[in-house]
Amino acid sequence: MFSFNMFDHPIPRSFQRFSTQYRCYSVSMLAGPNDRSDVEKGGKIIMPPSALDQLSRLNITYPMLFKLSNKNSDRMTHCGVLEFVADEGICYLPHWMMQNLLLEEGGLLQVESVNLPVATYSKFQPQSPDFLDITNPKAVLENALRNFACLTTGDVIAINYNEKIYELRVMETKPDRAVSIIECDMNVDFDAPLGYKEPERLPHSEDSSELETDHSDYVPDKGFRAFSGSGNRLDGKKKGIEPSPAPLKPEDMKRGIPNYDFRIGKITFIRNSRPQAKKVEEDDQANRFIAFSGQGQSLRKKGRKP
Repeated sequence: MFSFNMFDHPIPRSFQRFSTQYRCYSVSMLAGPNDRSDVEKGGKIIMPPSALDQLSRLNITYPMLFKLSNKNSDRMTHCGVLEFVADEGICYLPHWMMQNLLLEEGGLLQVESVNLPVATYSKFQPQSPDFLDITNPKAVLENALRNFACLTTGDVIAINYNEKIYELRVMETKPDRAVSIIECDMNVDFDAPLGYKEPERLPHSEDSSELETDHSDYVPDKGFRAFSGSGNRLDGKKKGIEPSPAPLKPEDMKRGIPNYDFRIGKITFIRNSRPQAKKVEEDDQANRFIAFSGQGQSLRKKGRKP
């Protein structure tokens, strides 16, 4: 007979998963002389050394990614780990992460190791129109995401730029709702900021070329006559300088040929383009050069002899 005992074969290590509970606190509660404000600028947490010892015994994939869950509020998010220097039974989180999980100081937090797909696309919505004041928002976001390990759809992350905190909501991630952004080629898109109003557009005015313009302002007065003004004498006398223009008669006012191609703002110079063949030939004959056709002069003057 053959006996079979299922415990003779060890459970494959791939099924082992890290899962434990910690009391969570914000980074400002972390004891130590060093300022740990860098933790607030990213999406990674600080765990106790016992977690590193337990993780090293499990067959987990690197980089280490974790799922954080608040059982009381049914909230969850994902993060990476920065260091293993926290006190036993305690982990430290960025303030924005505690707000997403609706956690208070000293609340219980479930931490589980997970494997996440690599991100290919993500969409963010700024929570304030002030984000539009940034000259190159994609470059600023790319630099800030270097401190993050993963993204979760629905989270509101916080980035620091020019000593100012900007909050961005993760609207969409592909290929899954939670993705890893470590060493990935990810396309980034932005949605309209929360509370943003598009500027009102004024109605387009009709093209000036299509409007029927009144050309009466461009027609000279019919009573105008050239050189009809008065003059001034050098000696100051006003005798004989009064103008006496003759009144214009209707037959004196001649109407010219209208320019049907006239356009406002365009000046047309009309030149006489008709050939003047006969006149040119007469001028050529008159000005034609003839060699040795001049007259000579004598140095000796002819005179009568006495």
